[in-house]
Amino acid sequence: KQKTAYEIGVRLVGSEMCIRDRYSRICRKPDLGDCIMVGIKVVSTGHAVPDKVVTNDDLSRVVDTNDEWIYSKTGIKERHFCENETNWELALKAADIAIERAGIDKSEIGMLIVATFTPDYATPSIACVLHEKMGLRTDIPSFDLNAACAGYVYGLKVAASLLQNSKERYALVIGSEQISTRLDMEDRNTCVLFGDGAGATVIELKEGTELYSVWGSEGLSDVLGCTGQNMGKAHIFMDGQKTFKNAVKRMGSAAAEVLEQSGYTMDDIDYVVCHQANERIIDAVVKRMDIPEEKVVKVIARYGNTSAASIPITLDDMYEQGMLEKGNRILLATFGAGFTWASMIVEI
Repeated sequence: KQKTAYEIGVRLVGSEMCIRDRYSRICRKPDLGDCIMVGIKVVSTGHAVPDKVVTNDDLSRVVDTNDEWIYSKTGIKERHFCENETNWELALKAADIAIERAGIDKSEIGMLIVATFTPDYATPSIACVLHEKMGLRTDIPSFDLNAACAGYVYGLKVAASLLQNSKERYALVIGSEQISTRLDMEDRNTCVLFGDGAGATVIELKEGTELYSVWGSEGLSDVLGCTGQNMGKAHIFMDGQKTFKNAVKRMGSAAAEVLEQSGYTMDDIDYVVCHQANERIIDAVVKRMDIPEEKVVKVIARYGNTSAASIPITLDDMYEQGMLEKGNRILLATFGAGFTWASMIVEI
């Protein structure tokens, strides 16, 4: 049986053992021999949030709730809401920061993927708007991807797969959301959870690194979602109990599976970054997997649930706090409406 990139990462071997054209980095022979692992590294990060900060006390003035109730149920103290900013503007700010920190020219970006379920337009995509604003090359793909809160990790996996079958070295992967415009401000079970923001990463295809990831989906469209514009004003809906149970189950199993796939243990992982949906969900996953508390990163108190943006925002928050070092190995785990879920081990 021919081994796939999913099973082994991507390996390069001598021409006598590997059949590939000049654009493909995937070994096409089942006998890999002594080969070089090729995967992706996160080169740089960036994030942007709207200027407006909405505290729990602010929300208590418009819906029947209070700071103690929100914080005890979710771990959230504040979030950011757009007033004049658009989704693509947040994404652009985050992207510019990430590219500047990467120390590369924009012409070196070989693809652009934006994970979002809250685009400014049905079409063009946010990615195409950014492509124009950033003046990127015209021979690269730019597109949006909607896997809800799991979208960013989905985007990393798609970008890695495309890079491995191209001549390109760098990809720009962004998670960006403007969720505040889709909230029912009379529903305290959902309106207190979400915030707006964007996180961006430049990733690089690089020898000597490994790519381990899993993803999955299950059709449970009535449990968690957002109505479309054709159904009136779009708004988020959620069955909280079912969402909690499925999130813990899927994130926990996906993270365990990717560890098994890699052969790593938690001793080999520097940090664990879960989707910042709800602190109680994160804590339940940590308990289920017996993850040391000092390895778990939480920023939900300051941003709320920013959906596809939550993991890249967290990564950039870690960078700004001086937590990230070259060679760090980070376990990502996420879930979203659909349901969708994914886990990946990335290196810095």
